[in-house]
Order: sequence, then structure tokens, then C-alpha cells
Amino acid sequence: MTTTDLANLVLTDDVEQQNQAFIDAFNSGDGAIFDTLYRDDAISNLSGSPLTGAERRQGIIDLLNTGPKLDSKVVQNYVAGDVSLVIVEFRLDVADEQGGRQIITGTCTDVMRRTGDNRWIMAIDRPLADELPTK
Repeated sequence: MTTTDLANLVLTDDVEQQNQAFIDAFNSGDGAIFDTLYRDDAISNLSGSPLTGAERRQGIIDLLNTGPKLDSKVVQNYVAGDVSLVIVEFRLDVADEQGGRQIITGTCTDVMRRTGDNRWIMAIDRPLADELPTK
């Protein structure tokens, strides 16, 4: 159930709120909405390789068009001024090549930056799977 206003995404100082906003935006299936949580120059390897800018945005849109579902929990959070390191454990339910479903678990290391209006935004998104699915 979505608990975040997806039309007005705001990441507050509360790391649990940040995590829930990411889950809700990701699970909406709308890559354009999810991408608003990233700086323009942010780096993400959600697609399997580090992407930034328009390539990152398209990679996110393409991934979310496949209908994955995300769940995650914050395991560590460190804040130094306008930089936050957030480490989460994730569970991702994705389509496999045969049209079935597969579960990928892992750890994601995120670097967030505080903006001038006291909001947080993703600078680096680096999920690592515990084990990659076999083909």
C-alpha cells in the first residue's frame, strides 16, 4: 500500500521516511516518478552498470516497465553535514526470462545529499545482489 504522495515526493531527515518513499515510488512502476528522487548527475547501477543523466533515467524507466516489486529495510545510516550514507537490505521480485518471477536479495549503499531547501536527494545508488540469478 502506497503511503507516500507520489505527486509531491519529499525526502525528509527521517531515514525511514526516505526508505518508504523509495519503496513506494519504485513499486508505482513509474520510472519518471522514481527518477525524481535522483540528482540530475546521480549515478545508479540499478540496470547492472553505472549510469547517469538521461541514460540513468531511461534505464530506470525500462526496469520499472517490467513490473518489479521492492521491499527494503534500513540497516545503517550515517550523516555528516549535507551527506548521508544509507545502507539497506533489499528484496526484489522481478520477472525472469521465462515470464515467471524470481527473487533477488542484496544490500544497497546509497549516498544522499541535502539540498538548499533542506530536502534529501539521491547522489549514488549502488545495489549489490547477494547472488545473481542463473540463466
